This record gives sequence, structure tokens and C-alpha cells, in this order.
Amino acid sequence: MSRRRLAASAVAAVTVSLAALLAAAPAVAETIFVSNEKDNTISVIDGATLEVTDTIDVGRRPRGITFSADKTQIYVCAGDDNRIDVIDIASRRVVDSLPSGPDPELFVLHPEGRILYVANEDDNMVSAVDVVDKVITAEIIVGVEPEGMGISPDGRLLVNTSETTNMAHFIDTETQEIVANVLVDSRPRVAQFTRDGREVWVSAEIGGTVSVIDAASREIVDKIGFEIPGIRREAIQPVGIAITEDGGRIFVALGPSNRVAEIDPQTREVVKYHLVGQRVWNLALSPDETRLYTTNGVSNDMSVIDLKNDRVIKSVGVGGAPWGVIVLP
Repeated sequence: MSRRRLAASAVAAVTVSLAALLAAAPAVAETIFVSNEKDNTISVIDGATLEVTDTIDVGRRPRGITFSADKTQIYVCAGDDNRIDVIDIASRRVVDSLPSGPDPELFVLHPEGRILYVANEDDNMVSAVDVVDKVITAEIIVGVEPEGMGISPDGRLLVNTSETTNMAHFIDTETQEIVANVLVDSRPRVAQFTRDGREVWVSAEIGGTVSVIDAASREIVDKIGFEIPGIRREAIQPVGIAITEDGGRIFVALGPSNRVAEIDPQTREVVKYHLVGQRVWNLALSPDETRLYTTNGVSNDMSVIDLKNDRVIKSVGVGGAPWGVIVLP
């Protein structure tokens, strides 16, 4: 073979190898952040390698976790310190704190990015926190043990769940007043609006169901139950909810059953149960929605579900009692 043909063959081989490497590489190297309730830490996980790359110390009993509007900071509920810690993503450290009522557990940021609505479990209040001025601007009395916080895409309607009162409270964000109370099943945990804002899905941990509530009429239009062969009914405890951007796939974490249910939003039927780690709490989709990340509070790990092939591809060990999870593109 001539030198010219050898050189051409070498270039072709390099090109094929490079193409293979690019095809194998993830399209988006996201970063995953997991709050560890018992360790008082946030685990930082590289989405490309699925390895823990950093650990951030925060206040006591971190649970709820979310991004600032510009995604340069992370807000974390430090429940036992009665505050919201603020993490600078670039430096990976706590740089500030925000006020909250006693024992903040979950929160949601208004779409405009300035007001953080916080569920304060110990005083039956939802606090509206201005993240710029660092002050509480309103306190809304709700039911006993408030937890779940969902907000409509247009920011006009806030939904809080109260675990002991067993209600979803619909709150007008302009007047800061409750406009409806919807009775759901026992111990509601998470409230999640669909992307079009038409429905609110509310998980009931002890009731074992998910209520689908019409956001306009504030009435339950459907209720979804779960049955897993070989699993006791009381071990099936719905908690976290994740919905794809197009609304075509909905996932529900089922607690001690160690399963995540996938629900067809059209038929409201369970189409698949994914076996994950022990005591699955909360869920987060990757930015391209090809993966689902789950926090597993008893096995102290995060499961990674490949949604193209419908299988768990890895369990990533994190801190003690992982609770919340968010993903940065």
C-alpha cells in the first residue's frame, strides 16, 4: 500500500474513532445536586461520569432544594436551623441565608424569580420570602403540617398540601389568600402542576393515591391507585412527582416499595414500575429528559433511570438519608 493510501486510511480510522467517541459521550454534561437529610450536606454529582465530585456542608436537616431564577445559586431548606441556606454554585459553598418560619421543609420559587414560597411545618404557615431584600413579606395560615408546594406556570396560583389536615390549599399569589381547600387522601406530600397549568397532581403518602385536581374548578377529576405484586399495600407510599415538558410521561416515587411508577397521563394507568433503591423520596428529570434521578433515603444512594431503555443504569452512593434532587444543565 502506498504512503498516500496509508495516510488516508489512518485519517479515516481516526475520524471513525472520533465519531464513535462523540456518539458515546452524553449530549449534556449536567450536574446533579442531592440534599442529604442526616449528613447536613449536599452531594454534587457529575452527570457524565455519574460520580460524586464534591460535598457541600449546609445547615441542619436539609430537605427542600431548588435553583435561583438565574441558576447561579441554590436554595436549601435547613429545617432544624429554621432558615434557607444560599449556595453559590461556582464556589460550591454557602454564601448567605434567608429567613423562614420554623422547620422549612419544601418551597417553590415564583416564576418571576423574586418570591420564594416556603412551607413551615411547625407553625402551619406558608411564608413568602423576598430573596432580594431577604425578608418575609407575607405569612399565610394553612392546615396542619404544611409540606408540598406547587405553583402554576403563570405564577398566579400556589398550592400547598397539609399532611395532617389532608388538604390541598389553593392560594391566590396576588391577594395571598386561600381561595379553595380540596380534601385529598391521607398525608398529602407533593403538589405538582402539569406544564399547561390545567391540572395539579397531589400525592398522598398514607392514602396510597395520587389525586388529579382541575386547577380551574378545584375539583378532583381522577384518583390513581397503585398495586405491585408481592408488595404490601401499606408499603406503597406516593411522594415525589416528575412530569416531562410535553406532559407525555408522569413519574411518581412510591417510598418503601422501592419503586417509581410511570403513569400514562391520558389513560391515568400505570404503564411500568421501576425498581430503584430503598425508600425512594423525590425525583428529577435530566434537562434532555432521557434520565430520571431518584433519591433513596434508606439505601443512601441515587438511582439513575435510563428513560430510553426503561432501566436503571447506575446507583450512586451519596450522603445519609438523601431527600431532594435538582439538575443543572
